Amino acid sequence: MADVPSWFTAALEVEPTARTVEVAGASINYLSWGDAGRPGIVFVHGGAAHAHWWSHIAPAFLEHHSIAAIDLSGHGDSDRRDEYTLDLWCDEVAAVIADAAFDRPPILVGHSMGGFVTIATAARHPSLLAGVVIVDSPVVDVDPEVNVGRATNTFQKDREYADPTGPIERFRTIPAQGVYLPYIKDNIATRSLRLDPDGLWRWKFDSAIFIPPRREPAEYLSQITCRVALLRCEHGLVTPDIGDYMYNQLGRVAPVIELPTAGHHPMLDVPLILITAIRSLIADWDHSRPLDRT
Repeated sequence: MADVPSWFTAALEVEPTARTVEVAGASINYLSWGDAGRPGIVFVHGGAAHAHWWSHIAPAFLEHHSIAAIDLSGHGDSDRRDEYTLDLWCDEVAAVIADAAFDRPPILVGHSMGGFVTIATAARHPSLLAGVVIVDSPVVDVDPEVNVGRATNTFQKDREYADPTGPIERFRTIPAQGVYLPYIKDNIATRSLRLDPDGLWRWKFDSAIFIPPRREPAEYLSQITCRVALLRCEHGLVTPDIGDYMYNQLGRVAPVIELPTAGHHPMLDVPLILITAIRSLIADWDHSRPLDRT
């Protein structure tokens, strides 16, 4: 593919290991990079996404960290469930953390719906985490994928394709954004489809993941006691007002950092800015003492 930067090619050449853990009767898949027994970072994808949304991001942290990226149930290569809840997704994240054998509590990075899972995990399992980074998760509003799933038929049934070429070419996010780096979009789209035994291609997410009611994450914000930071995308869903609300709910001690030019899915349009922001936070947290938030 033309115009693919060398950093992206090099990142994808670092192949992760696929691992599974059992949580409440479901096999949960996750990807692992690096050696066990090192400081950890765990990435949590958004709604209808999967662990490979982080495949070009994770290798940037391998010099000092071991990395895991989860497929939440109903997503990617993990099992589907009869019902999905925020609390159960938190338990899946906790199980991955335990299985990954980091040498200390890891940092959890969650995007969009995955940010809601990250918030709830930090509140429900405070001893498991050293810090959390929430990426453009608009806590005072319904997650955009959930909104679309409940209000339209976009996710009402699994779509089937005889040929994967068309859906890969037409791949778009919910919500859509103005810029997608084509080499990233194509890589993620290709990894978002599965070939079933009947010879048809289907998206890897369960169309039922957005429909059931679930406990909203806003009540969890004030319960977080570990380090926390919010990355707000300039053209994303966390407006300045929402950022201020979350800042106040987090006790006015969490940085709110805008990613310039970013749409809601910064790993698709400004991946190097996203990597730099996360690296900067981790470097600061490694060399400073956290405030007592208990």
